[in-house]
Amino acid sequence: MTEPTPPSWERATLERIALRALDEQRRARQWSTLIRLLWLTLLFLIVAALLGWIGGGAKEPLRTGRHTALVDLRGVIGVESRASADRMIHALNAAFKDKHTQGVVLRINSPGGSPVQSGYINDEIRRLRAKYPDIPLHAVVQDLCASGGYYVAVAADRIYVDKASLVGSIGVIISGFGFTGTMEKLGVDRRAYTSGENKDFLDPFAPENPAHKAHAERMIGEIHEQFIKVVRDGRGKRLKESPEIFSGLVWTGERAVELGLADGFGSLDSVARDVFKAENVVDFTPEDNYLEQLSKRLGAGAAESVARALADIAARGAATIR
Repeated sequence: MTEPTPPSWERATLERIALRALDEQRRARQWSTLIRLLWLTLLFLIVAALLGWIGGGAKEPLRTGRHTALVDLRGVIGVESRASADRMIHALNAAFKDKHTQGVVLRINSPGGSPVQSGYINDEIRRLRAKYPDIPLHAVVQDLCASGGYYVAVAADRIYVDKASLVGSIGVIISGFGFTGTMEKLGVDRRAYTSGENKDFLDPFAPENPAHKAHAERMIGEIHEQFIKVVRDGRGKRLKESPEIFSGLVWTGERAVELGLADGFGSLDSVARDVFKAENVVDFTPEDNYLEQLSKRLGAGAAESVARALADIAARGAATIR
């Protein structure tokens, strides 16, 4: 026997409920797909930054006609730092190659760092000045230009400071600690086995070796002489030498001008305006890649763990929204 057909309003109600349920499922799938896509995009950006595919390069400067090119040297000069030779050399080359550059300002705020990295930058500045003789490069010191920072600065045509800037520290240091007394008090024995009699050079857990000390002093003496030569070559007759100049002392900007360590007082704006006659400043400084810096601090293993965790969150988030 045939079942009776339900009233039209009941059928319409059932159809609306069914259609609404299908619509809700469709929207849920769309949101699930969108959330998964966003997580995967974020994961890709993080991995790309960790691998150096994005960020960390030189800024693409805005081309606006005649300008003063700016390169900032900030912080400790080292292989892994923002003031590494690779980053600075890349930026300086871009600044000199730009056909609208009237002059380059190397703005320095650095306590120094690696003599090798500083030497690379100094050499490249000298090369670029010879290659582009019509483009001057002036160093502008902010708070601090010491040791390796000054090693770089002396390659410039002129050095400008503020009266209160700190300049100099022309010297070399190797420092460390000796823990032998502490180890004796704690009853700790040092066990080190070497295949060369000097392999434990400057071992902080062994008593000071007079031969090692003498060798270290000879090394830093040689590097100090290299530093002195670079300063003399860069400053020439402007340098008013005295016994204290190369002693490692730091001078105020005002005193640095008197000693010939600097040429005068000035800032980025005043050099661009009054010296280069090109007030428009274009920044060629490499941008910081913060994710890359984070990965270096965390290490490859931790970065991999972060990536896996993000992937897991993405998968669980998509499943939950369904």
